[in-house]
Amino acid sequence: MKVRKYTNEDLPQMTDIWNDIVEQGIAFPQDVLLGEDGEEFFAGQTYCGVADGNGEIAGLYILHPNNVGRCGHICNASYAVKNGMRGMHIGEALVCDCMVRAKESGFKILQFNAVVKTNIAARRLYEKLGFVPLGVIPDGFRMKSGEYEDIISYYKTL
Repeated sequence: MKVRKYTNEDLPQMTDIWNDIVEQGIAFPQDVLLGEDGEEFFAGQTYCGVADGNGEIAGLYILHPNNVGRCGHICNASYAVKNGMRGMHIGEALVCDCMVRAKESGFKILQFNAVVKTNIAARRLYEKLGFVPLGVIPDGFRMKSGEYEDIISYYKTL
């Protein structure tokens, strides 16, 4: 498995993986699926990487500023691993590559604004990689079911 910058040929697989996470409604804040706008969405990121297993995209990440101006040195990222390929350390490879690309892009801090509290696998990975939890926002995420779940913010100095 190699993590690399995405190409336009990857877009259909990337969009499918992204939309699967959105459709599950348990992790990403988006509630609208990507369609024709997928190419523009991914191209608009500071960096977008994919985990490539011989042409099959196993996961992806998007990296972008978390804020502007005096807080523009802080970036944010989202990660998606293809259903059926989770638990194979793909997420870890994506996060590690993202940290390198973020630093290369001049960011000093990587912050996650809204990690759903019940996303135990992501939380364990982030803490294993040295991310520090900042605090809990009660009922900060609306699950697909309509129930609300707490979110946790994390950061790591790069």
